[in-house]
Amino acid sequence: MPTMTAAQRRDQARAEYDAFIRGCPTNQLLDRLSDKWVSLVVAALSSGPMRYSDLTRKIAGVSPKMLTQTLRALERDGILSRAVTPSVPVRVDYELTPLGHSLSLLLTAVKDWAETHIEEVHRARERYDADN
Repeated sequence: MPTMTAAQRRDQARAEYDAFIRGCPTNQLLDRLSDKWVSLVVAALSSGPMRYSDLTRKIAGVSPKMLTQTLRALERDGILSRAVTPSVPVRVDYELTPLGHSLSLLLTAVKDWAETHIEEVHRARERYDADN
């Protein structure tokens, strides 16, 4: 068996990622990214930094607990950054990282697609329900 360099081992490991395998890190990342709150938070932040209270107003229906969990998970994954400004009261701003901006292009496109095609989906659901 020939010896591989570290770069070759990394390239091989990268090629072996398979999102269809449950235990694969890419499968776990897709699971995180498919969450509706993740999509909405990333889309909201695509226009620029926002405070927590701005996000709660922008994203209808998200509970404080869910928003906090989503923000923490996205910060952990390197998709957004959290900046604390010491003041009274403390100011916390959330902003997409470069990695988050690259993701926002995709998730914003999905959000836009949903907004554009919702009527077609409603008609398809009505036809399906009538037939079944």
